[in-house]
Amino acid sequence: MPIGGTSSVKLIIIGLAPGLRGANRTGRPFTGDYAGELLYQTLKDYGFARGIFEARPDDSLELLNTVIVNAVRCVPPENKPTSSEINECRQFLTPMLHGFPNLKAIVTLGTIAHQSTVRALGQVAARHPFGHGKTTDINGLRIFSSYHCSRYNTNTGVLTTEMFRQIFADVKNYLDEA
Repeated sequence: MPIGGTSSVKLIIIGLAPGLRGANRTGRPFTGDYAGELLYQTLKDYGFARGIFEARPDDSLELLNTVIVNAVRCVPPENKPTSSEINECRQFLTPMLHGFPNLKAIVTLGTIAHQSTVRALGQVAARHPFGHGKTTDINGLRIFSSYHCSRYNTNTGVLTTEMFRQIFADVKNYLDEA
């Protein structure tokens, strides 16, 4: 639970699924791999987290007005969830999106997280297409789309640190104005 409880949450970050070596082992999303290092440092830099990230659930890292969830609840084989897995897991994502009364922004990490979020909000994904740096508004929420912060995406240049940081700069500006 975030500091301040559910009423303090203004931002949800939605990833793909628990990582085999990290979240599945520790119970904390994005723990134990490079994606977590990039994500948590970025969150700290923009005021969405504080403390020290040591890739352990008992480190001093605390999220501020932010929660992190996944579109898929189980580690998928080869990190590629099937359509039926994604659809089945949406029954868990949908209540998360409605469980925070002061939620204003959502960051979706990757196409699957984006499309599942749009559908969980009762919309057609084709009307709200994914694209890194794109935003869309649904039911009073602003959705910020980003490529997933995986090592693969950063090593291949699909996503740079600067591109990823810009998403959270935009989120911060949006929340500061809201």
